[in-house]
Amino acid sequence: MSLDPFALLLLMGAIFAGTIGTLTGMGGGVVLIPMLVLGFGVDLRYAAGTSLIAVIATSCGAALKRRENLSNLHVGVFLEIAAVAGAVGGALVARDISKSVLEGLLGITLLGSALLAMRAPDVAAATPVGSDHLELAGAFDDQGQHVEYAPRHIPAGLALMGVAGLMSGLLGIGSGALKTLAMDLVMRLPLKVSTATSNFMIGITAGASAAIYFRQGFIDPVLIGPVTLGTLGGAVLGSWMLPHLSTRWLRPFFALVVGFLGVEILWEAWRAWHG
Repeated sequence: MSLDPFALLLLMGAIFAGTIGTLTGMGGGVVLIPMLVLGFGVDLRYAAGTSLIAVIATSCGAALKRRENLSNLHVGVFLEIAAVAGAVGGALVARDISKSVLEGLLGITLLGSALLAMRAPDVAAATPVGSDHLELAGAFDDQGQHVEYAPRHIPAGLALMGVAGLMSGLLGIGSGALKTLAMDLVMRLPLKVSTATSNFMIGITAGASAAIYFRQGFIDPVLIGPVTLGTLGGAVLGSWMLPHLSTRWLRPFFALVVGFLGVEILWEAWRAWHG
C-alpha cells in the first residue's frame, strides 16, 4: 500500500519541524504553522490546533534530554503556573480574532524573538547568588565542564511566561521561542538549560490550549496523524543531537529560522489586509 503524497509531505515537514523545534527550544509549532498555512493552505486556526498537538509530541520526545540533566524540572513547573494561565486565556479568545490579525501577531512575535536572539550575549553560566528558597538552582556537565547556575529576576520571568502562554493560546506555537529567551536573557540560565527546560514546558502549555481548540472544533484528524508522528520522530532526533552540539551556533541558527518564518507569515498577513 502506497503512502498518500499529502501525508508523506506532511510527515517529512513535521520531522524537520520537530528537529528544529527541539534543538532551539521553540517547539515544532513555530515551523509547522507557517508550513501548514503557506505550503498547504490550511486555515490558521486549524493549523494552530494541529500545531498544539504536535508541540505536545515534541515535548514528549524531547524529554529524553532529561538523561543529560539539562532540563530543570523545578524551574519548568514553577514557571508553568503563569504560562498555563496565559494559554487558557489566549485559546478562549482566539476564535474571535480575525485570521489576518492572528497572522500579523505571529509574524511580529517571530521577528521580535529573532532580533532578541541576535542582540543577546551568550551566557555560559549563571553562578548561584544568595539563597535559593525555591530550590530552582541546578548544575550540568557541558563538554567536560561542570556548570552551576541559579535563575535570577524570577518575577520578571513569571510575567514573561504569562505573555508566552497567551501567545501560545492565540497562535498555537507552543511559545517555546519566548520561553527560551525569557530564561536565557532575563533569568540568566545557560542556553542549553533554557532550551531543554522550554522543551519540557511547551507540552504542558500546549495541552492547556489544545483542550479548548478541540472543544471549538479546530482539531483535524487528517492532519494530526502524520504531523504528530513526524514531530515526535524529529524531537527524538533533536534530543539526541543537542547535548553533543556547541551553543555557539544555536543562537544564530535560532534567529535565522525564526526570522525567515516571521517575514513569510507577515507577508501573508499583509496580502490578506490589502486583498
